[in-house]
Amino acid sequence: MLDYQTIRDRTLEICAGLETEDFVVQPHEFISPPKWHLGHATWFFETMCLQKFFQTTPYNPTFPFIFNSYYEALGEHVPQGRRGVLSRPTVREVQVYRQHVDRRMREAASIIKDRGKETQARWAETVELGLHHEQQHQELLFMDIKHILSHQRELPSLPGAPLEGKEAPTSNQKIDIRGGVHSIGCRDDEGFCYDNERARHEVYLRDYSICANLVTNREFHEFIDDGGYKRPEFWLADGWEWVKASQIRAPLYWTHDAKIYTLQGEVTISPNAPVCHVSYFEADAFARWKKCRLPSEAEWEVAFRGQPRQDLWQWTASAYLPYPGFQPFAEAAQEYNGKFMSGQMVLRGGCLATPGSHYRSTYRNFFYPSMRWMFSGIRLCAQ
Repeated sequence: MLDYQTIRDRTLEICAGLETEDFVVQPHEFISPPKWHLGHATWFFETMCLQKFFQTTPYNPTFPFIFNSYYEALGEHVPQGRRGVLSRPTVREVQVYRQHVDRRMREAASIIKDRGKETQARWAETVELGLHHEQQHQELLFMDIKHILSHQRELPSLPGAPLEGKEAPTSNQKIDIRGGVHSIGCRDDEGFCYDNERARHEVYLRDYSICANLVTNREFHEFIDDGGYKRPEFWLADGWEWVKASQIRAPLYWTHDAKIYTLQGEVTISPNAPVCHVSYFEADAFARWKKCRLPSEAEWEVAFRGQPRQDLWQWTASAYLPYPGFQPFAEAAQEYNGKFMSGQMVLRGGCLATPGSHYRSTYRNFFYPSMRWMFSGIRLCAQ
């Protein structure tokens, strides 16, 4: 069981190296200011736990509009791309809000012990979801903070951030998997998982070979040197339009003179480190250039069940869709995942910013094909 205060404190630790001004910047609409993350995770506990079980009134009547993310059933909210225009509440006010809700949550945890077993169970489930939700935002904080700091001329580092760009094995070893019927998805007895990881079900796979290691910077540079970003034959139609419209020439954060921006500041690109911050479009184009393909999410899960995580999420060829028998979370939380099952692609594996308790082979991450500010890499399958 996750510890409430430990998770809450970890969020503040991630932000400890920021200046006050860093908390309010939103360079792109898909980035949320760190201040908003702090408030949103707190709003989740206030709304889903305190108001639901104790009918409390909001700490501040404007906060539900400001810190609600996308829960339409819970009322109107500021559009994501407009979060950065709000200078109020201040960073200090959001920190006080967190303290207030944490205090009320501790009081509620004591009171709930005198309620019936069914109420206690629902409370525990809701708090657990809230903690895993906050851990997701901890990973998002590293992603968003990196993007914010990358726009600063001095390219500052973030103290305490996970180390990026570590070299990895570079062999061409492949893992051969026998085809047949395999089960994927989370079992009911495996503890917490998100609703999109259920129901466990069977899939049929042909024999396949999947690379043991991720694609490296050296390999991706060969793709660039061979005109990879200039040759439409490797790209999906939408990907080619994206390359042209955005003038994409290299992975995100690659700078001049063979340098890359990391949360440790600007460093020289390590040839043997896995290539990072690539979109699905780039991953798919590289695979075509290499005369390979991306694995399906089922192929990935079967091959790496129980294996230690690597430092990057890995794109799969699978669209983000519901599993057979999918049932969303109950009540307001039913909007958590299911509403996004359109137009996005699945990533698997976890990354250097993923909390350890989140790593499991059934975890399904998902982003739009052009997105690449997350810690995303490439694993290939043989054709």
